[in-house]
Amino acid sequence: MVTGGADTITEHRDRKLSQTHLAGVPHRRYRESMTTSHSAAAAGLPAGIQGSADPRFASAVRTFARVFAGRRGNGGALAVYQHGEPVVDVWAGSRDAAGTPWTADTGAMISSASKGVSATVLHRLADRGLLDYAAPVAEDWPEFAANGKSRITVTELLSHRAGLSALPATTAGEVLDHELMEARLAAAKPDHLLGRPIYHALTIGWLMTGLARALTGHDMAQLYRTEIAEPLGIDGIHLGTPPAGSRTIPADLVGSLKTLAERSIPAPVATFVPRLPRMVRAPLASIYVPGLESVFRGENPAILDTSLPAGNAVCTARDLARMYSALACDGLVDGRPFLSAKTVRELERVRTYRIDHALLVPFWHLGFHSLPVARAPRGYGHMGAFGSTGWTDPRSGISVGFVHNRMSLAWSPLDQTFVVPLLHLILRATRQPATTAEQRTAAA
Repeated sequence: MVTGGADTITEHRDRKLSQTHLAGVPHRRYRESMTTSHSAAAAGLPAGIQGSADPRFASAVRTFARVFAGRRGNGGALAVYQHGEPVVDVWAGSRDAAGTPWTADTGAMISSASKGVSATVLHRLADRGLLDYAAPVAEDWPEFAANGKSRITVTELLSHRAGLSALPATTAGEVLDHELMEARLAAAKPDHLLGRPIYHALTIGWLMTGLARALTGHDMAQLYRTEIAEPLGIDGIHLGTPPAGSRTIPADLVGSLKTLAERSIPAPVATFVPRLPRMVRAPLASIYVPGLESVFRGENPAILDTSLPAGNAVCTARDLARMYSALACDGLVDGRPFLSAKTVRELERVRTYRIDHALLVPFWHLGFHSLPVARAPRGYGHMGAFGSTGWTDPRSGISVGFVHNRMSLAWSPLDQTFVVPLLHLILRATRQPATTAEQRTAAA
């Protein structure tokens, strides 16, 4: 820490660096810490792995390598921060079927892990006094009061208890119209599960956006930039396709499910869904309408050209881990506040222990969920379909970003569960003494 007059110089420098970042230059302190890590540890990485890693995390990196190194047509990245400093930043494989190598600036669509980023936008607004978790949503979003929803609180909405899990759409085109979805949800009548948790797989994204728009006048894509990317000094978190001029290059969606999406689901199958028992139908109704598979088709799939705050964020592992690092460090990033410590403590609390009616496990926080990681009972974050995950454990000061582009039926069981043993290895590594820069250089 610098004291006295140097503080003013440091603050002025950091402001200039943040401004410079907007033109495509990353925050210098962040860049310098990563450069040191790269030069120190590169020689110790497994074959097929690029980047850097503190030697303590070798087991985690080897596990990542077994799943992604040398995989033509798909790839992924893993990043870990400890107490605000990067300790792992590795990547492997390719970002498209042509075999274009994955790089540090390759971003992947992280599916439902997007919810954690979108929720963080709302927590930034709450931190400034614009939002009260205990207050009814309708206090800030008056249209939401329709059809008996005037008493639903922000906490209930963020913990999937608003009774609005069913898609308010009948076609894929309507799903892509986020303002229409916000309006329909505001007017909707909650179902029989109001007050009880059921995963709002897609609707929670539009609900968060509707609330954020009512508070700020801006949509979620813009708020990703002003509330997440700019304060963190990063360019690796976007809602949908990164804009022109961004360093982040989105990976193609690849795998057998992407191939299946190129074909229409037969009409008899699509019409069968409404006739299923309610216990089965309710989860499906939260993620599917006939023809929805069409949004994944083509080289530039429509799902990446809309605002889907519950499912289409495009992130690099490095910057996803950096965002969660703020939650692991009492809200601080490079010594500056991103969130208050009070707000961060609110995020650690589980809000309902009742069984989720779709996922069958109890674990909801405020827009996040717990994971079954024995060494981190206070850890939380959000996992997406096929396993991409952002996660933090405040007790150990660890944050993790894991992203990939594989949409494969064959790999799905592994990809969806891979992160839990990976987190175990990462947390085990934190119990080892930290290596100094000199020791890492000597080891290399």
